[in-house]
Amino acid sequence: MTTTKYLDRAIPTISLADFDSRVDEITQQLCSAAEEVGFFCVTEHDIPLSSIDEAFTWSSRFFSLPDEVKTTVPFSNNAGWEKNAQIRPSTGAADRKESYQMQFGPNMDGKWLPDATLPNFQTSALKFMHQVQGVSEKLMTCFARGLGFDDDYFVRAHDVSRPESQTVCRLLHYFEVPSDSARAGEVWHRAGAHTDWDLLTLLFQKEGQSGLEICPGREVSTSFGYGDTWTKVEPSTNGAIICNIGDLLMSWSDDRFKSTFHRVKAPSEPGDFYGERYSIAFFNQPCHDAKIQGPKKKYPLVTGAEFTRNAMNMYYPKISEGKRQQREESSTDGPGKMDVGGGIVAGVGA
Repeated sequence: MTTTKYLDRAIPTISLADFDSRVDEITQQLCSAAEEVGFFCVTEHDIPLSSIDEAFTWSSRFFSLPDEVKTTVPFSNNAGWEKNAQIRPSTGAADRKESYQMQFGPNMDGKWLPDATLPNFQTSALKFMHQVQGVSEKLMTCFARGLGFDDDYFVRAHDVSRPESQTVCRLLHYFEVPSDSARAGEVWHRAGAHTDWDLLTLLFQKEGQSGLEICPGREVSTSFGYGDTWTKVEPSTNGAIICNIGDLLMSWSDDRFKSTFHRVKAPSEPGDFYGERYSIAFFNQPCHDAKIQGPKKKYPLVTGAEFTRNAMNMYYPKISEGKRQQREESSTDGPGKMDVGGGIVAGVGA
């Protein structure tokens, strides 16, 4: 059994307080973090801790429902519930978790549970999603400034009011891992090593439910993080948001910003967390007709839909032609997670 190598490295913490008057300072801090680490933590972001706690309460209520109820809102078109269906190329196995993915627009038609089943869930979830989108737009403004684009360049490309929007909020529930004696040597992959291929991911974790780990930026990473040295990212106690750069922003910045490998570790060592783990991931994904090209034009111009198709070809080259065709026929769903052959094959979620 390979022993994981760990290295303590600083995860930059960036305050968004007094944003309008500090935008230049915050831009410098964010760009430095994106270049050097690929992960950072934002504080004083104006989302009340009570709103984050409420979102986790709703998540727990949703996942505590019987599977036959959750099955009424199955995953398709980038929205809905799945269980043990997300395959990671780094492990070749499904993550041991369930998730419920929510959008702002028409792809959620028929994907919300009725109020009779979970009263006020939809209203509360959308309120929280808009709060997180507000934080995302501040970060996008800074990254646009840092790259020499207009301030609203990325905000326009991620306009959640448009039906073409594919930004999603994903509730995640990792199952309790049996003890070593009960597992009989089986490794439970909570979330195998991966990068996200969105623009930017905002992650909320519950205190005491550890497991998230990162390895360095892409220039020193091996394929899917194998053999790299990992750093544990413990959940915050004050509502801080862990953020990471996705493949899309790496490309859009002409590789200036780094999309970093991360995982939710399979418990196997003393001190690892074996209990249920809840997290909430917010993926900033551009409208499928957004035009994507960095300021130096290092890569050819593509649309959001084309970028996802290219990412799928890179990460899943052994998908059969039939499944590939099915994926391409679904490409109008836009960037992000796609349901191919019954399995979610997204490179996102922690």
